[in-house]
Amino acid sequence: MQVSIDQDRCCSSGQCVTTVPEVFEQDDHDGLVRLRLTVLAPAHHADVRLASELCPGGAITVTEDGTSA
Repeated sequence: MQVSIDQDRCCSSGQCVTTVPEVFEQDDHDGLVRLRLTVLAPAHHADVRLASELCPGGAITVTEDGTSA
């Protein structure tokens, strides 16, 4: 699994940070999402998928086995 962020689509709602604070954080200056980890442990996969679904701006893309979800 890979996760990427489109900061141009981020609306700083913080849903991702609330859902998986181990993986996502918000920038102190502009509130935009940032990744805390570059390699995701399998234990985070389900929560990262949920964070992607909850993101109101659609800023989080999850890619598994060559396809985006």
